[in-house]
Order: sequence, then structure tokens, then C-alpha cells
Amino acid sequence: MAGVMAPLMLHGRVAIVTGGAGGIGSAVSRHLASLGARVAVAYIGDPAPANELVSGINDGYLRAEEEEKRGPRAIAVEADVSDAARVRALFDAAAAAFGGEIHILVTTAAVLDFAYPALAETSEAAYDAMFGVNARGTFLCCREAANRLSRGGRGRIVTFSSSGVGSLRPGYAAYAASKAAVEVMTKILARELRGTGITANAVAPGSTGTPMMYTGKTEEDMARYIAEAPLGRLGMPDDIAPLVGFLASDAGGWINAQVIRCNGGTI
Repeated sequence: MAGVMAPLMLHGRVAIVTGGAGGIGSAVSRHLASLGARVAVAYIGDPAPANELVSGINDGYLRAEEEEKRGPRAIAVEADVSDAARVRALFDAAAAAFGGEIHILVTTAAVLDFAYPALAETSEAAYDAMFGVNARGTFLCCREAANRLSRGGRGRIVTFSSSGVGSLRPGYAAYAASKAAVEVMTKILARELRGTGITANAVAPGSTGTPMMYTGKTEEDMARYIAEAPLGRLGMPDDIAPLVGFLASDAGGWINAQVIRCNGGTI
């Protein structure tokens, strides 16, 4: 069994997860840590959720003597991903905490206008906020990763799009456009990284039961989302995290320049 599982393990690798204390991000952070990675949980705003997440991860792994010698499994780092200097500082913090080399970047940080306005009613401020984090933030993090991730064949970039890109659901025009930018950026980046051993793929979740999903929606709205789902339920963050772990591992090393729609069959 150990031989079968080995390609999925991430021992000795360092990961940065933006939005790492959010609904999907926290599941991804926990899952990567469970596979053996050291994880820098990037957050913005209230530090309490990130600190609680990191404490939980470390409490679970710092009991063994060997873990005590190697230091914490996770750290929390405040980082505004729309700010290039803060992104550089995030990578610097991860490198300093975990020994210098960084192997994995996962960009789950995202902003959505919870009023779900039609395009004709979308404010410039809302548009700028969504593109600032979703597109610019991904760009800045990927640019840093392209220059700093390990070249030893273990470098992995996993960006986050949304199945909403293909759904053409009213009220999501600016958000879906920002995520479409992520998809194109990721595919081109994968080709530009030829020869480095670094892969770049995007994960596009469908409707997932996170605080972001529930905000601004009525019970009728949620019932409609569930009724549209072929599997009869919303996705959960723990449905998404194993895909990220797979793409980050040696087992996923032949997957590159792809957008994988992890959505239970919804459009």
C-alpha cells in the first residue's frame, strides 16, 4: 500500500495557498498538510480563522518527535494578492519558514459581488474588486511562482476558475469574465514554463457549500441549485481538495495546461 500511495504524498514540499482560510482554501490547506506538505496559509482581513486553521493543523502533526524537530506544518501569512509587494512578501515568508524552496502554489482567493447584479447594473468598483483579486491576484501569484518554484520536476501551480465560466448564469458576468481570464492565463503559463518541470492547471468548482455560495441567496435560490445538480446536492470543499492534492503530487505530474471542472456534473 505504501508504494501505491507514495506518488500522492507531498513530504518535503512547501505549498502556498491563497485564500487559504476560506471555504475551499481551508479544505485545501488541511488536505495538503495531511499529505505531508508544509503549508503557508495566506489570508486577508481577520486573522482569527487563519490562526485557528493553522493551530488545528499543527496540533495534529506536532506530536511526533520528528515533526517537532522539523517545525510547524503550517503558518498563517497576511497577504493582499492584488498587491505585488505583498505577494513577494508572502513567498519570502514561506521560504523563510520552511527552508527556502517552494514547490506548490494554489490560488483559491476570490471576490464575488454578492448582489449578483446584471452587467448593466455592475459598478466599476465591483468590477475592479473582482478583477483585482481574481485575475490580477492570480497573475501576480503565478508570476512570482514562475520565477521561484522548484525546478526539480515537483513544481505545481493550481489556479482556481469556476464552472460559472461556462454556465452563462445572469448576475455573474464580471465574476465569470475574471475567472475566464484565469483559465486562459493558466493554459498559456503552462506552455511558457516548458523545460522547467513546473505544471500549471486550473480547477473549476461547481456550486460548493461555502459561505460565499450562501451569501445573498434565498432558500429558493439554493433549492434551485440543488435541483440542477445531477448528484442531488451541492459540492463540498472536501470534494475539491483531493483534486488539488492529486494535481500537486507526482501522480498528477503528467497533467498540464488543463481546466478541470470539479462540479458533480453541473454546467
